[in-house]
Parts: sequence; structure tokens; C-alpha cells
Amino acid sequence: MGFLQPRDEAAVRKEFERIGGAVKLTVFATELGGETNTQTVALIREVAALSDRISVTVLNPHIDREQAAAYGVTESPMVVVEGAQDYGIRFLGIPAGYEFSNLIDSIVAVSTGEAGLSDATKTTLAGLTQDVTIKVFATPT
Repeated sequence: MGFLQPRDEAAVRKEFERIGGAVKLTVFATELGGETNTQTVALIREVAALSDRISVTVLNPHIDREQAAAYGVTESPMVVVEGAQDYGIRFLGIPAGYEFSNLIDSIVAVSTGEAGLSDATKTTLAGLTQDVTIKVFATPT
């Protein structure tokens, strides 16, 4: 049994109608990393199957060390969401529950290269003089 119910699949397919270009999902997971690794791979494959514009690559961070280092992966499971370029979007752990809608939104955003920010926000961000890392943490508790 998969993660998504038929009504969920229909809703995701509707969102994926907005996909503008190819999306690559790279999952770093280990077989010995526990159930969350296996579940993350399964969920990402299930989501990717809903659009022919999404491809999935599964890598082991302990074996595929060069790719892990290139993406800044230090823990698993981690999902990298890329469009025409790598925007730095990463999901650590399984992007389910509250994070699932963020995963879907991220897929659509990287496919278009447009984050949907206001002009005022874009102007403010353009004024930054150094790189900024933003980390968002979510927990069901």
C-alpha cells in the first residue's frame, strides 16, 4: 500500500499541471538507515510517478560520497529538489505530514524558477551582500 490515497493523487496531479520544466529529485538514503530511509524513497517515487516531468535518483551517502558532498548532504534520508538549477532546497527526513505540501510546492517552484515572492521581497533580497542559509524545522508536536 502506498502513502497516497486516490483523492490525494488527484490533488497532486492537479498541482503538477503547473509544472513548467523538468524536476530532479535526488534521495540520499541508506538501507541500514532504518525505516524512515525506506519510507522516504517510497514516497518520493510515488510522488514522481504522478508526473512525467519528474525524475528520481536514489543514492547512498556512504557510497556516493562525491555527490553527497556536492549537495552538502551529511545526514539521511535527505531529498534534494532541483529544477533547471539547484536552488538549495533540501528535505531532511521523510517529507510527509505537514511537510508534504511544502514538497509539492517546492517541486512546482523549481520547475518554473519562480518562487512567487513579492517585488518588495525581491528588492530586499537583492540588497543582501552575502549568502544566507535559511533552515526551517517542523515537528508534529
